[in-house]
This record gives sequence, C-alpha cells and structure tokens, in this order.
Amino acid sequence: MWKHIKFERVLDALASVLSGPAALAFVPAISLAAFWIGGERALVVAAFVLPLIFAGAATFDARANRQLQRRNPPGGMMAIDSFYNELEGMFKKAVTDGADSACLLIALDDYSDFLDLHGNSAANHLTDQFGSRILSVIRTQDIATRLEPNKIAIGLHPSHQLDLEACIQMAGRIQAVVEEPFTLNGAGVYVSCSIGFSLLSSVPKDQYEDWVDAAKAALDEAQRNGPSTIRAFSSETQRRSRIRANLRKEFEDALDNGEIRPWFQPQISTDTGRVTGFEALARWEHPQKGVLSPQVFLPFAEQAELMEKFGQAMRHHAFAAIRDWDRASVVVPRIGVNFSSDELRDPALIDRLKWELDQNDLTPDRLAVEVLETVFSRRPDDVITRNVTSMAKLGCCIDLDDFGTGHASIASIKRFDVSRIKIDRSFVAKADRDASQQQLVSAILTMAERLNVETLAEGVETQGEHALMAQLGCDHVQGFGIGKPMPFEKTLDWITAHQNKVNGMPKIGRKTGP
Repeated sequence: MWKHIKFERVLDALASVLSGPAALAFVPAISLAAFWIGGERALVVAAFVLPLIFAGAATFDARANRQLQRRNPPGGMMAIDSFYNELEGMFKKAVTDGADSACLLIALDDYSDFLDLHGNSAANHLTDQFGSRILSVIRTQDIATRLEPNKIAIGLHPSHQLDLEACIQMAGRIQAVVEEPFTLNGAGVYVSCSIGFSLLSSVPKDQYEDWVDAAKAALDEAQRNGPSTIRAFSSETQRRSRIRANLRKEFEDALDNGEIRPWFQPQISTDTGRVTGFEALARWEHPQKGVLSPQVFLPFAEQAELMEKFGQAMRHHAFAAIRDWDRASVVVPRIGVNFSSDELRDPALIDRLKWELDQNDLTPDRLAVEVLETVFSRRPDDVITRNVTSMAKLGCCIDLDDFGTGHASIASIKRFDVSRIKIDRSFVAKADRDASQQQLVSAILTMAERLNVETLAEGVETQGEHALMAQLGCDHVQGFGIGKPMPFEKTLDWITAHQNKVNGMPKIGRKTGP
C-alpha cells in the first residue's frame, strides 16, 4: 500500500515538472545531446518523442487536478455522487485493513421555521455558515457533502483508533461550533443541530448502503428526541427503525382500508347549550394495537408525504357524517376539519374542495377550516395565503386553532378573514381558580369582540371552567367536560342525551354590568 502511494507521488511530481514552463528550457539541450550522441537519427527520434512526453505529462496532470477538484471542490463540499464514491472506497479500505470509520449526518433543527420567519436570503446565509463551520472542524482526509440546504453528511477517514467515544467527541465539537451565534442584520441568532452517526463496526459488512441507512436512522432518532441531540446507531436503533418503517407501510394500508377515520368531539353554545358543531379528530382503529392517537401516526404520514391523502380521507368521512346527521334530522350546523401546511400548499386544493362539497351536496358554510396559528405566524407563502383566503370567500368558516401559542398578529386575523379563534387549552385550564389566567382569557375575548370574531374555548374539563367561559363572553366551548371524542356511531345517542339534559337545565347567564 505505502509503495503504491509513494509511486503515485513520484508520478505526480514528475508530471508536474514536465507539464510546467520550466521543462521547455531543457528542450534545446536534450536535442543537442541526442545529436551529439546518436547523430541525425537520434535527433529525429527526439523530435518525435519529446512532444509525446510533454503531452502525456500535461494530460496526466490535468486528470490529477480534476480528481483533486472533485474530491475537494471550491468551498470544501464534494458533489453528492463523488462523496458516495469516496465513502464506498473508505468502506472497502476499512473492511480490508480492519480499521473503523464512521458516517455522520448533521441537520439544522427547525430549519423550515427559520426559513418562514427570516426568508430565503437569511436562510442561505445560515446554510453557508453551517457548511463553513463544519469544514473547519473535520480533518483534511475526511470528506463532506451537502445533502440538503440544512443537512450535511461526513465520512471519517478509516483509523484503528476510531471508536464510539471518539465519534461522540467529534459530534460534540461539530455541535458546539454550529451552535455558536451567527450575525443576522447586526443581531446574534442562535440555531441548534441534531447529529446521527454510525460506526462501520456497528453494521454488517455486506454493503456500504447499510452503513449510510444506519446513519440516517440515527439522525431520525436524534431529531425525534431533539433539538440539539446526538444519537449513535445501535441494534436498538435498528429495531425501532424497523418498527417505524412497518408502521409507515401499515399507515398507508390503513388509509386505503378505512381504518383511519375521524372521531367527533362536540362543540356547544354557551348561550343556549345547543350543539353548534363537531370537530373531526383523526383516530387509527388498529386491529392489533387498538385506537391510536394522531401523535403516534401523523409523523409517519408527514415523512411518507401522505398528508394530502390523509386530509382527503378525513374530509370524506367528515362530509359523510354531516350527510348522515342531516338524514337523521339531527341539527349539526358545522364540522371542523384540520388542514395541514402540506395541504394548504397544494395549488389544486380549492378545486378539489369544491368538488368534494358538491359531491356531498353540502354548502361551504357547513365546513370549518381549522388552521394552526403557527401557519399564520410563519409568513406563509403565496399558495397558503391564496388557498385560505379563497376558502373564506367560498363561504367556509376559518378557525384559527390553538390561539395564543403561535404569536399570530391581529393583521393576520383580518388578512385571512378568520371567522373564529379557538383559545388554546393552556389558557383555559384552571382559569376559574387562577386570576392571571382569567385576565388572559378576558383580554383575548375583548380583542375578539372588537374584531367581530367568534370565540371557542378548547380543553374545557370542569363545570367551573365552563361557567367562567360563559360569564366572560366566550361563544362556544369544547373539551372533555362537554364530551370526549367519539366514533360516529355514538354521536346520535350523545346528541339525544345532551338535548334532553339541556331541556331540563337553566341557561348559564353571562356577566352583566360594568
């Protein structure tokens, strides 16, 4: 191995000398020497051979330069194809020599949020700094490439001294330098990163693709436990990754089989106590694992890019429920359906929604489009803006969900023609026993009244919270204290029992006077 490396270095040096301008100074001397030693015949041979030697040296030198540039291009980041070729070479060398190597994946946390808040120019500046800082930490013999604007892969040169502790120390150094503040418009901005890595010794020695997949699995686990988390691949990581992959496949099958459908949570008026609507909340009725909540399966839907298909399935079941309530002569004025950012970025959303409403013979006012406050506060793109405003013009009710947690401005409420704000449960909880909570809720309700926007309090769990929301002037309430989410089959009995209870109870009056 070392003899081969030395021979290559000699060739490189010889090619560099022969392809340079200095070599031309020896051409006359070489020609005279050839004539003096061998006469005219030697001179003719030298005239033919010398150009071939110089041309070959120039070609060898140019090829070497191209290889060097491909390995270490301007900026230090390799092209992705070149990186994987080099990584495969590291893999084979480490396996042959009995050394160890590591593949690391580094991803900036909450990059999409940063992009939404600060724009493309600031995001480009951040990713440039991100790459430069990582290159300042790794060794010259290590390799790196940018997989995505916010994700970089590193291959550590094989070494007999490389072990788990050394990789953790390397990851810690990378994390420390990336998380130092960088300047944006004269102010210091802090970001964090998650790192997943896999030692070659921790994966089978069959194919290097398994090595890269192991690093990806470690990064996924780091991001789930993040931000600013480091995870190493292990057999347990592999087991959990396999379970998640199986769940993703099961999720797609469950959508097709109708196992994922909405359960319905009632919303009632604080004035009359009558049902004013239901919110459709996704549940996976898994045949072996029982009923699973969205927190379990929505991450798989997002990773598998199935959110649009999931949203269509939810609307299909929700609109079918409205039809069945109408046929049963049950008054349910409106149903709330959550729309994800992925759905709101679909340019064809409005046409599809019109078709779905028409197919179910429903008017747009029967649908409450529930949009998280964070979507409004992240400087939504033009497609989101156009879709939300178009749904409002169509006649849908626009509900601003989880209000108070995402810092949406009053301008956003008016800009998107919000019909109702849903006060987050964190403000409602124990408000009947906490004066500061009451003040916060009262301030929100006063603002909504000035803006002529309806209000709904989420997470109402006790009679005291219900009574307080009514007295403070909140229009609607929803929560376990009113009714838990239930499958459609139970809604008719619940509505009947609730109406009987309301008919026999006095109305909760609102606070009057100053």
